[in-house]
Amino acid sequence: MRAKQILFVLLLVSILTACGGTEPTDIPAPTVVPSHTPQPPATAIPTSSTPLAILVLPADMDKTSFDLYQETVYDLAQTSGFRFQVRNVLTPEDLADPTLKVVIALPPDPGIASLAPTAPGVQFLAVNIPNLTAGGNVSVLAPDGQAELPAFLAGYTLAMLVEEYHLGMLYPEGDNDANRAVNAFNNGMRYYCGLCKTIYFSPIAYPTFLSIPPGENPDTYGGYANVLINDRDVDALYIYPSLASDDFLTYVGTQGVYLIGTVMPQQRPGGWVMTITPDTIKAIQTSWSSMIAGQGGITVQSPLGIADVDPGILTPGKQRLVQGVLDDLLAGRILTSNP
Repeated sequence: MRAKQILFVLLLVSILTACGGTEPTDIPAPTVVPSHTPQPPATAIPTSSTPLAILVLPADMDKTSFDLYQETVYDLAQTSGFRFQVRNVLTPEDLADPTLKVVIALPPDPGIASLAPTAPGVQFLAVNIPNLTAGGNVSVLAPDGQAELPAFLAGYTLAMLVEEYHLGMLYPEGDNDANRAVNAFNNGMRYYCGLCKTIYFSPIAYPTFLSIPPGENPDTYGGYANVLINDRDVDALYIYPSLASDDFLTYVGTQGVYLIGTVMPQQRPGGWVMTITPDTIKAIQTSWSSMIAGQGGITVQSPLGIADVDPGILTPGKQRLVQGVLDDLLAGRILTSNP
């Protein structure tokens, strides 16, 4: 009996051993690949010792312009590791900050002429503020004084827009700059149209010009415009900037012609194609590197830009052509004195 029990135990052990199997040794253990999460780049955290730039803007500036100036200078400051603040006025207390390095101010004048000498370590840029001259730590961004480039571009653009090149220009008699603008306007039209051959015979040579004598009452300017529009069949008009008051441009806008100017009235006139205006934003951007390097006392000339475009008149494709001509003018690849 005891022998049978021993045999039974041995049999049970052999069965269990056969069913259990052996652990495989030829399958490699899984390898754990460590994950790597890229860390965000280090961002400089402004401190009380970080250089400071202040932008001075009038409180009543329109929101679009306010936001554009603020964004422009903010981006420049961030790129250069500066802190940035906006003020509506500039006080001696602001200038007492030892970290202040740059002040950019727009009209009205916050008193730069008296404040700048008290802060020789600060570079000031006065943007279109009258009666300020560059010198010391004050740089001046002056309004664009070029007469020929806007006239050339206006002649080119208007020739693109009207049939038979019925263009006209009003200018002040006896003004040498205006005389050069007359030549540039003519050359701008010729640059677009070559020989400017027309289908129908006309006794009037286009572009046609009319000068306004010095001392003429501005209330009579509308009559001069009517001579061009009605008597000389002008469909598009460029008015020299010194003649272009808001009231005059508004009146001409009611006469059914296209208009291009260097300043658009607050109320857009009828037929206003675009404004050829100094690009103040670009001028600030190009001046920034000199200011943060401590270089001042210079006069900055704003390059020209195109604004207030009516896409219903000047379509995007035509605007690209106009912009290309402007770029070539600014680069000196086109001369306004020779088409």
